[in-house]
Amino acid sequence: MKELSQLLANIPPSVTLAVNDKAKSLQRDGKDVIALAGGDPDFDTPPHIVEAAVQAIKNGRTHYPAPAKGLPEALEAVADKMARDNGVYVDPRTDVVITPGSKWALYLALAAIVNPGDEVIYLEPVWVSYPPLIRIAGGAPVAVTLPEETNFTVTEALLREKVTPRTKAIMVNSPCNPSGRVLSQDEINTIVRVAIDEDLYVITDEVYEKLVFDDHKHYSLAAQPEMAERTLTTNGLSKGYAMTGWRLGWIVGPPDLVKLAARMHSQTVTSAATFTMVAAAAALNGPQDVVEAMCCSYQERRDFMVKALNEIEGIECRNTDGAFYLMPRFTNTEKNSVELADALLEEAMIAATPGAAFGASTERHLRFSIATAMSELERAVERLERVVGRL
Repeated sequence: MKELSQLLANIPPSVTLAVNDKAKSLQRDGKDVIALAGGDPDFDTPPHIVEAAVQAIKNGRTHYPAPAKGLPEALEAVADKMARDNGVYVDPRTDVVITPGSKWALYLALAAIVNPGDEVIYLEPVWVSYPPLIRIAGGAPVAVTLPEETNFTVTEALLREKVTPRTKAIMVNSPCNPSGRVLSQDEINTIVRVAIDEDLYVITDEVYEKLVFDDHKHYSLAAQPEMAERTLTTNGLSKGYAMTGWRLGWIVGPPDLVKLAARMHSQTVTSAATFTMVAAAAALNGPQDVVEAMCCSYQERRDFMVKALNEIEGIECRNTDGAFYLMPRFTNTEKNSVELADALLEEAMIAATPGAAFGASTERHLRFSIATAMSELERAVERLERVVGRL
């Protein structure tokens, strides 16, 4: 038999999905596993969104959408949302593509700008899919490792150190998975300066923008001066609206880039599902109090977990600005993060994601998701108190 794809053979599987799948498998086998590895909200999708999709199906909206890049009502809902929430003004006819999930939107953004060998720099700690997506698009991923001791702060020196004549784009995620950092206005300004000075595109992943805590504020890069023409914004409904299984996202940007993304979209997945786009319009145009209520719940869980974890000898946990993850550091162990995650699952039946999956700066950490019920988080703390000394 002829050789199979070397590219895909060298792409690692998603660590977060692998750990989450293992936890669910153990649960199916009757094991009392507390699953803190995934990023799936424990809330159900708000009823008015579900009802919009059900009615769309009942009304026969189960055929190919026209245009394939999105139903007009969904495209318009995204454009209205960008203006209302982000201060970004786009034409829904030319500047938006609705995608089956925000991960596909990220790939379309890369596919639209990357030629073979182009370098794409990303901020580390990083969501596990960024480097593989860059490689699949034909690019070369380049990490900008943000130091833990500065709470992963973005600086101009760190960015410029990684820029070369082959650099094509910067990928940014705020609020950040896994660190929970929300970029400050100063950090946004730093990215803007480097992008303009070096003539770089920016791909900004804003899927957690609805989940911002305390007095922090989400800043959209496309809204910054001189950035609209070089910024592709990706987003989706999975996290803020508890719609992970609906697979609904979007990409927004200048028409010349979005035109290429739409071409790739039509020749691969064709479109997002018609009735999910009806649901998207209902989500974005409908009441937002349900989103605010979920965000408040995550903040309460964060407050509980950060305090409880820091009271356990051998664990240090920074506060977070947004999203629904914590990155505790285990200080009394010689184990690396993979060994630590395995030991935690074996000793305490707690599934967590090893920090090494997110980059060198989080090697001694585990990522806990707090997108689960408070009762489960309380049980996790009790188990950690019992076993941390053995880890």
